[in-house]
Amino acid sequence: MSKHGRILVAMSGGIDSSLAAVMLHEEGYEVIGMTMKTWDYASSGGTKKETGCCSLDSINDARNIAVSLGFPHYILDIREEFGDSVIDHFTGEYLEGRTPNPCVLCNTHIKWDALLRRADRLDCESIATGHYAHIRQDVGGSGSPDRSEGRYVISRGVDTLKDQSYVLWGVSQASLSRTKLPLGHLRKSEIRQMATERGFVELVTKSESYEICFVPDNDYRGFLKRRVPGLEAEVAGGNFVEEGTGRVLGKHLGYPFYTIGQRKGLGMAFGQPMFVTEIRKDTNEVVLGLDKDLFRDGMYVSKLNLQKYASISGPLETVTKVRYKDPGTPATIMQDGDRITVLFNEGVSAIAPGQAAVFYEGDDVVGGGWITKSFRQTDALPAEQQLLAV
Repeated sequence: MSKHGRILVAMSGGIDSSLAAVMLHEEGYEVIGMTMKTWDYASSGGTKKETGCCSLDSINDARNIAVSLGFPHYILDIREEFGDSVIDHFTGEYLEGRTPNPCVLCNTHIKWDALLRRADRLDCESIATGHYAHIRQDVGGSGSPDRSEGRYVISRGVDTLKDQSYVLWGVSQASLSRTKLPLGHLRKSEIRQMATERGFVELVTKSESYEICFVPDNDYRGFLKRRVPGLEAEVAGGNFVEEGTGRVLGKHLGYPFYTIGQRKGLGMAFGQPMFVTEIRKDTNEVVLGLDKDLFRDGMYVSKLNLQKYASISGPLETVTKVRYKDPGTPATIMQDGDRITVLFNEGVSAIAPGQAAVFYEGDDVVGGGWITKSFRQTDALPAEQQLLAV
């Protein structure tokens, strides 16, 4: 009988998830390792060698850790489920003129659900991952709103350079209640030191992949062309138009092949740096402007998942992130059903519909959702103008 019970640990083969499993094993948990096979890159028609969490090398690395410590390891094939949900969403978002975030979708809607289902079959009380973040249950108390009492809350990891709370905003309360994140209180340097001390030197020297697993060559244009036969011919020849004036600046390759904030790879010289400020699917137009034209005062966020509070009853001051590496900007948010209106204290550059927005109160994740539209103060609706005056 184990000291703390049985736990299923997601092991990608990298240093973070491997050390999470090692730590829990040393603490007395009955660890079962699980590596998820989400994607077979060869089926995408790409030419680059398969790398990252789905490669055979990574699976073998995870298994070797399990064998060395004497706990079981399994491979979970979720390629069909992953493809239907994550890859179809990825493709569909670009075809709608938006910029998707497949890693957030995979983390919160595919991997967690798949792990918990398998955990139930293996009689595991909980699951664990190697994310740099904390989970706690808010016990309420003096000064704490009733709406937060008893809820599970994600908060930032102590290593600000590795903090991954942004990608976990979509994990449900039920899933958080059964999840452990052993690395939240540690820095990456400490993890490397722990791996070295335990003789797992190969993990320290192993390179880390930051690419989308099913686009390991980082060529999402090529992936879309392979995924949607005939797309290139269908969308080619649209116009680049100038921000403000609407003046035609030239022809582009097709609206799905551009993202908000993009400067490089436009295929034309304009005499000054020009950026993609808007994508218009219906007219196949890509709007270009100067750096200053990228800034917006607010945005709408939908398909919400709130963590710290069950709902937001009035204006709430937050720090809001619009992408993973975004340091965040102070903002007032207000909920109306399944939509949150965000008004920033200062303009934010390159807000891309399709990306995730995450709201923080201190280090706590209030919740998050998907960006549907951004706006300037001058084109805000009356309700948003009232919020600006609050």
